[in-house]
Amino acid sequence: METGMTGLERRGSGYVDSYYGRTLKAPVSRPTLAHDLDCDICVVGGGMAGLATALGLAERGKKVVVLEAQRVGWGASGRNGGFVSAGYSLGSDGIESVVGREDADALMRLSLDALTLIRSRLDQYGIDAGPMQDGIMKASWYRNADGLKASAEKMNKRFDLGLEFKSREEMKELYRTERYHEGLLDPTAFQFHSLNFTNGIADACTGLGATIFENSAVTHMDLSTDKKRIDTATGSVTANQVVICCSGYIGHLHPKLSRATLPVGTYVVLTEPLGDRLRDAIKAPYATSDSRLAGDYYRALPDTRLLWGGRVSSNLSPRNLRQKMIGDILKIYPQLEGIRAEVAWPGTMGYSVHKMPQIGQLQPGVWYNQGYGGHGMCATTAGGEVVAKAIAEDDETYKLFAPFGLDFAGGPLGPLIAQCAYWGFQIQDRWQAWRSH
Repeated sequence: METGMTGLERRGSGYVDSYYGRTLKAPVSRPTLAHDLDCDICVVGGGMAGLATALGLAERGKKVVVLEAQRVGWGASGRNGGFVSAGYSLGSDGIESVVGREDADALMRLSLDALTLIRSRLDQYGIDAGPMQDGIMKASWYRNADGLKASAEKMNKRFDLGLEFKSREEMKELYRTERYHEGLLDPTAFQFHSLNFTNGIADACTGLGATIFENSAVTHMDLSTDKKRIDTATGSVTANQVVICCSGYIGHLHPKLSRATLPVGTYVVLTEPLGDRLRDAIKAPYATSDSRLAGDYYRALPDTRLLWGGRVSSNLSPRNLRQKMIGDILKIYPQLEGIRAEVAWPGTMGYSVHKMPQIGQLQPGVWYNQGYGGHGMCATTAGGEVVAKAIAEDDETYKLFAPFGLDFAGGPLGPLIAQCAYWGFQIQDRWQAWRSH
């Protein structure tokens, strides 16, 4: 473990300095596009949405080229909490209110199939994304025993998830905090090393004949003809079809997609090893998140370090991030006063205003797959499969996402709107907590 680094970027890796960057299992680099080439499909963006799409296409025999502006998984795909669970940022009730029960159930099953597919790909392609931990606990910040029991009963009946209700007494045994009330354990979900998984999927793509170019930012796209042209500073790709998967890093590349994307910052910290002190706070062997609108998520690693994430902000590079994140830990576990952070890092997620992935076709041969902010490690695999099947098999499952379109995300005022929304969530959380006590 390297602990003496102070720069944001891990020296020589091209990745942000983080727990994931410090424990990276990946090539030193992949080639930069330096010539002109032709392919079936060009995927723009080497995060999980782009790579899941590319792998789905390569598995179906398509010739794919992926263009990534930085390194594979450089953005949110390699900086998050590594939580893998079914569902989407918009909860099941919210989805059902928009599309009805039948389509809501179909969307949920897509994510459940993706959860199974991720586990099978870990084995099939020999991806080392450990340490892995089965089970994710949703800890209720408010008294909600009846609501949690009803939710578990409904989801178990419809999808056989095996969700387990945990009483206040059971939660106190698992978590030594006064903040939590009841809990809901999802035994099908798990947590892993997101950056090593992303790089493993990239290796699987190349093993099936796909070509991935890093440090190959797209500078211009001509999508107006049957043959699409995608230019970088040092080369170009001509393709029959293009899939744009840039999300929070899209910038001004495509006006319509850019206007529908809200880039927001979120943050993660890795603590020093806590040793025996860890059990003074956390005995649960699960990854954990809480039920607040602006909640935290975390997991204890095998060496007793805490990997802790949370916060949403328009500030993509805040000052004193380590201290702020440690402060968030102490709000829940004050008995850990005095612990230190080894490293903390920001990430930029692409949100849609409706909290659902944006998946569809802009015009013949031009697809988009983006907007997974806050719930991406599983849903991106679902989205990748949906788009791959649409292109390779003329499958129309992608139309399930049509009600969740490219809604305007606020333009230049978008980050300010997001910040105000986050402050509003915090106020609602405090009000709910006060009522619970």
